Amino acid sequence: MSVDDLTLLDPKDSTTPFPHPKQALNDPEGLLAAGGDLSPTRILQAYQQGIFPWYSDGQPILWWSPNPRGVLWPREFIAHNSLKRIINKGWRVSYDQAFESVIRACAEPRGNDQGTWITEDMIQAYCELHVLGPAHSIEVWDEKQLIGGVYGIALGKLFAGESMFSRQSGGSKIALLYLSAYLDNWDYTLIDTQLPSEHLVSLGGRTMSREAYLDLLQTATHESVTAQAWQPGQAIDINHWLKTRLL
Repeated sequence: MSVDDLTLLDPKDSTTPFPHPKQALNDPEGLLAAGGDLSPTRILQAYQQGIFPWYSDGQPILWWSPNPRGVLWPREFIAHNSLKRIINKGWRVSYDQAFESVIRACAEPRGNDQGTWITEDMIQAYCELHVLGPAHSIEVWDEKQLIGGVYGIALGKLFAGESMFSRQSGGSKIALLYLSAYLDNWDYTLIDTQLPSEHLVSLGGRTMSREAYLDLLQTATHESVTAQAWQPGQAIDINHWLKTRLL
């Protein structure tokens, strides 16, 4: 299949079905379809099928299903000694307290890259999903300053990570560490990291084939996590979690 053969989704009909992910372009990023909209119905339909939106301003909405897929089992997160030292800095970690601030921080240009795939339309769409319930964030604070975070979509026992950021060294790693710990305590199975990267592999990430991921997705998204998941006011002893997960 070439780019010209992509399925075009109707922007006025959120129920138009996606093609099966196996029809994606035969490359690791797996471009599958174009068009459609960013309504909650469309976005959740995509994640339930192992598909996610990723595009830039000036492009149509593009939908992807990578092969191989990047994944991270929460209990397999690797906290290197350098990260363990950061844990004792006294930073505060919260969840769902500053979702829009986290996604906007993730959208900021990084280094020499002046562009972003987190467009204003994407920000508004995911903020709506946060209000509705499926979208969540982890925030890292140095006193009152937001210095790191991660956000994504929760479906059953799967958490689809979207993006993370750091304003101080280690901020995003602390966010991912706490995300892993909370998800483990709440009985989640998997964090979907979408595209594989050396950075995520260094933190315990793996790759799996699209076929294997889709099989796991179908099971995980139909299972229930603990009732305490994402309920306000829950603290976690991160040092205790780091010790007990290795037993």
